[in-house]
Amino acid sequence: MFELKPSATSDKAAAYALLAEQAQALFAGERNAIANAANLAALLWHGLTDLNWAGFYLYDGVELVLGPFQGKIACVRIALGRGVCGTAASSRSTQIVEDVNQFPGHIACDVASNSEIVVPLVQTGQLIGVIDLDSPHTARFDRHDADGVETLARLWLQASDTAALRRAA
Repeated sequence: MFELKPSATSDKAAAYALLAEQAQALFAGERNAIANAANLAALLWHGLTDLNWAGFYLYDGVELVLGPFQGKIACVRIALGRGVCGTAASSRSTQIVEDVNQFPGHIACDVASNSEIVVPLVQTGQLIGVIDLDSPHTARFDRHDADGVETLARLWLQASDTAALRRAA
């Protein structure tokens, strides 16, 4: 059985290093992308502070569709280019938004969210989806979070059979 070890440090680099180590342990011997996404969403939810949503939106060939997550009920479908998730997906670049209320076209799935980070999941040039983290606190996310979540995204992509996701789309 896996035991979650919450980080007791305020050093973000150390906290994300611990999360990466835990993610690798969770992924060991498992290739199912949905199972790995569910466990990574739970790991992020329990391993990071000040979140009100942590999860995945997966690309179905047309739009982003809600995947495994932790938190409140979420929007189910997001068009590419729309909101923070759609922008990250279409630009294929990490989006750090200090105040979502200032982001043009922000999709308010949870009005309590005030900041957001979205990391695109791209493998061999193909969009797989995004990892999305929301916080009720303004300016919760920074470059340290981006580096950490991008590392976790790479680990998930390496560990998971994403071809099965593309076949299902």
